[in-house]
Amino acid sequence: MVGAIEAHIEESGVPRDVAMAKAQRYAREIVPAFNAYAYSRIGTRLARWVSNFIYRVRLGHHDDAALSDIDPEATVVFVMNHRSNMDYLLVTYLASASATLSYAVGEWARIWLLQSIIRAMGAYFIRRDSGNRLYRRVLARYVAMATRSGVTQAIFPEGGLSRNGMLRDPKFGLLGYMIGDYDRERDRDVVFVPVGLNYDRVLEDRILLAADAAKNNTKTQKKIGERTFQFGIWEVMRFCGHLLVLRLKGRLYRYGYACASFGRPISLNAWCEEHAATFAGQSRAQVFSNVDQFGRALMEQVGAAVPVLPVALVASVLEKAGEAGLDGLELKSRIFTLIVTLEKAGAHIHLPRADLDYAISTGLRMLTLRHIVQAKEGAYRVVEDNADLITYYANSIRHLLPAQPDDKPAA
Repeated sequence: MVGAIEAHIEESGVPRDVAMAKAQRYAREIVPAFNAYAYSRIGTRLARWVSNFIYRVRLGHHDDAALSDIDPEATVVFVMNHRSNMDYLLVTYLASASATLSYAVGEWARIWLLQSIIRAMGAYFIRRDSGNRLYRRVLARYVAMATRSGVTQAIFPEGGLSRNGMLRDPKFGLLGYMIGDYDRERDRDVVFVPVGLNYDRVLEDRILLAADAAKNNTKTQKKIGERTFQFGIWEVMRFCGHLLVLRLKGRLYRYGYACASFGRPISLNAWCEEHAATFAGQSRAQVFSNVDQFGRALMEQVGAAVPVLPVALVASVLEKAGEAGLDGLELKSRIFTLIVTLEKAGAHIHLPRADLDYAISTGLRMLTLRHIVQAKEGAYRVVEDNADLITYYANSIRHLLPAQPDDKPAA
């Protein structure tokens, strides 16, 4: 960190004590205050309870042999797509038996009480849109030190929630901090585990679609540093209270399935060996001065790991059906054809109870209860006002399908 402070002094000309005070303030803001009791006794239990209360949680595809072969001395980094703020709880719950995760958390969680709990669970806060070079240098130093020390981490390269359901273009800032000065001879191996997440219902779907619709509206475009997704503890408490009331009345339907699939781990050491010829003659700094090649290869594996759930199957078929809709038999036939196509492409499909009929009925129930789809005159049709929601859920698996010339453009 001293080097970062010296560089800042040289560039800005500020007094040393001022630069030192700023760097220390940034460090206190970033570095977590991990508490083992808070993580294991409070955090993971809360994550398990909330996840199972809202969803039917399922562990999708996972290669136990490959995961067990990870060098116990290696630093493990879980790399995930970002569908919902529930991602933090879901992965904490599913990974809690074997790992203690340190997340990079955006400023949305910097609110009273919640931020103390999050810091105690090992998360560190980052200012995603900060252009302050000293702050970035302090952050880079912390991430590099944590990686070199073997801290298990979890990152979302997309940088924010998907607004239209599709995978966002990744940003590799944190990844660059992790591997920017990696040296095979000096450092422990870094193993990246791709994780694909999907939900039958994303809690923030309507909010995210509204943000996506507004992004090109000059009257509603956000200013630099302004939050796109507004989060408040009271909204969350009201939401949970509403679910509790429904549970007590016996009228609570959980929000379908939430599933996480784990791809094959990627060893940074092995990747460097595999691409040694490509980087022959280049210095270590030159090899990792641009992490795009490694990062995009990693994100391809994350995308491939995204599980296919009932709502996504039904939405993908009804999106193309048009105003005429589909009767039950035709709907089932088209979903079966879609599943065959996805399986040929290597997608991981979660069919509840290994029963296609049950999966279809589950997907339809979720969509009809929300008035996104209606059954009328023997056919299932998309409600016109909610067509964007159908596209949103179809988009979650669109990247898994072979490109077709007649595909409907994604929202």
